[in-house]
Amino acid sequence: MLSFIIQRILHSILLLFLVSVISFMIIQLPPTDFIDLRLEELKQEGNPNAELIMLDLRERYGLDRPAWFQYFRWMGGLLQGDLGVSFDQNERPVSSIIMERLPMTLVLSLATMLFIYLVAIPIGIYCATHQYSFGDNSFTFIGFIGMATPSFLLALIVMFFIVLYTDMPIGGFLSPEYMDAPWSFAKLINMLSHLWIPVVILGLSGTAGLIRIMRSSLLETLGQQYITTARAKGVKEFFVIYKHALRVAINPIITIIGISIPAIISGEALVSMIMNLPTLGPVFVRSLQVLDMFLAGSILMITSVFVVLGNLIADILLAWVDPRIRYD
Repeated sequence: MLSFIIQRILHSILLLFLVSVISFMIIQLPPTDFIDLRLEELKQEGNPNAELIMLDLRERYGLDRPAWFQYFRWMGGLLQGDLGVSFDQNERPVSSIIMERLPMTLVLSLATMLFIYLVAIPIGIYCATHQYSFGDNSFTFIGFIGMATPSFLLALIVMFFIVLYTDMPIGGFLSPEYMDAPWSFAKLINMLSHLWIPVVILGLSGTAGLIRIMRSSLLETLGQQYITTARAKGVKEFFVIYKHALRVAINPIITIIGISIPAIISGEALVSMIMNLPTLGPVFVRSLQVLDMFLAGSILMITSVFVVLGNLIADILLAWVDPRIRYD
């Protein structure tokens, strides 16, 4: 088991290196950058020193050097915790911008994943053990609707009905009176009262898909010969399902932990923009629009770290649950 974990960690480090190279190449793809855009703005404003100001910025941040030099300079700073500055936000350190929004981004992502698994697994087990029943057909119908409805569209629909018919809080994670207040139990309750709406919106599609996977995986496992043998020996149905079948059927569910993370993050960006949530999604979209390369590259790299970490955790959990997968 230890050798398997070490191998997976080494593979993850190599993968992150490749991701950093590809991320930097994507950020460098546009023929212009923020400096060029800002130069045009200064020229339109009639600033006579526009070119000198922009030339100084290029030299200061190494943007006049070759791409390979910029990459190694960026990666060196990244490894030391220096993520550069954001040109779009008055040269603020990228690390401070990210740290303002990273905690709530992680809270939203983890809460969404927890919601998906806590809801989908029991429903999937029920559907598999009550195949073609009214409940199974109902959950299947609802699941198809959930899979077909984009998160941003669902966010608009939910906001419309909440604003029109209820007095529930919506938009942001906290009410105005708790924005600058120190953390307390009351502030936590207020955050939870705002949090559950985006969690359900983001988690609906993933829940619907996971129900289908859990159902089909458990149905396939229940048809195996060893399950038939266990039933023939008089093992109670509860133990047949939850002790023998579920342990094998849960493998695909663990595998898609890593796949769920990028799906949640990509959906979170649009939902956060619609619902005015202080997460990294809107900042990332804005940084791409204005070609703020340090901010966009850092957010993309941090997101990639969480995706790779999610896949690493999924691999370790899978090897722990199913010893056949270990590389011993």
